[in-house]
Amino acid sequence: MRYHALRLKRGQDLKISILQFVFKNRIKAAFIVTCVGSLEKSRLRMADENISKEFDKKFEIVSLVGTLCPDGVHLHISLSDAKGVTIGGHLQEGCIIYTTAEIIIGELEGLKFSRVFDKNTGFKELFIG
Repeated sequence: MRYHALRLKRGQDLKISILQFVFKNRIKAAFIVTCVGSLEKSRLRMADENISKEFDKKFEIVSLVGTLCPDGVHLHISLSDAKGVTIGGHLQEGCIIYTTAEIIIGELEGLKFSRVFDKNTGFKELFIG
């Protein structure tokens, strides 16, 4: 296994930046080891929903988990506001860094992940090769 460290700065899009990093570094199979930081805007798709919800307020990143490959990512995020109220969902583009995001990525050498449409779920699901 190989590890990568990534630090994002204010104004960067969390999902887009992770995708760009995966593509630039030719990562074929990886996962999020850890992530801490904060967001000033958030966009999440909640469980069993087809539309995204947008939040225009500051949140701490409590957790970010998921798989990464060149043709897509599947990431879930948990966020906590100033009162400690926590929300979570499927990470969408539009999650904008407030102060920083410190991310560690674990790369699984010898494996190749891809995303393949699954007619049973209606989503592109993980294929391990």
